[in-house]
Amino acid sequence: MDNHREDTTHFGYKTVPEHEKQAKVGEVFHSVAQKYDVMNDVMSAGMHRVWKQFALDTSGVKTGDKVLDIAGGSGDLSKLFAKKAGPTGEVILTDINASMLGVGRDRMLDAGLNVPAMQCNAEQLPFADQSFDCVIVAFGLRNMTHKDVALKEMQRVLKVGGRLLVLEFSKVWQPLEKLYDLYSFKLLPMMGKWIAKDADSYQYLAESIRMHPDQETLKQMMLDAGFNRVDYYNLSAGVVALHKGYKTA
Repeated sequence: MDNHREDTTHFGYKTVPEHEKQAKVGEVFHSVAQKYDVMNDVMSAGMHRVWKQFALDTSGVKTGDKVLDIAGGSGDLSKLFAKKAGPTGEVILTDINASMLGVGRDRMLDAGLNVPAMQCNAEQLPFADQSFDCVIVAFGLRNMTHKDVALKEMQRVLKVGGRLLVLEFSKVWQPLEKLYDLYSFKLLPMMGKWIAKDADSYQYLAESIRMHPDQETLKQMMLDAGFNRVDYYNLSAGVVALHKGYKTA
């Protein structure tokens, strides 16, 4: 009798074998890639731009710095950081999803920015230890199968004194929970159906937000991964949180 039981993880509210999650998340983002930016503007009423600007302003990135944008997709943050780091700095845009990365690469070219785009898995970053002054992951950590492994990889590739920024949906202020649930599970899939012609992917995205660690849990995960001075900022009543941690040794 075979007693081997494969490890499982969550894909939204479903439980799936670990080895299937990456492909399932991939299908979601292949499906929504071309409409991703339009949907971001509609879903957040343009607020995602404010959140990203706040992340940039909080990053401490200066001219000449080297920045890694993980799960950077369509390249919003790479574009902002490339201007901040300037011609003597370097920004590398990465994503595990080829469709999303293609959109981001084209956007960088259209903007006349020299930002290399590389397809890679955040759990196995193809960069040397202590390569970057800043690592950012925005709205991507919750889709990763082994978040603890990914966080340790981010810590590894940071220089001493470097910082990690995690911009992600989080736990909303309790009095707003019912209204937020109504929006997430009724309106969001409806908008996905109308705009991206894909209600299921946006149902998954709503579920994945609920399954993501809350603010304090993610802070502890970053501490466990070797970061210090970890703090977070609640944005839009906790709809989104920006976590920031430093590599001090």
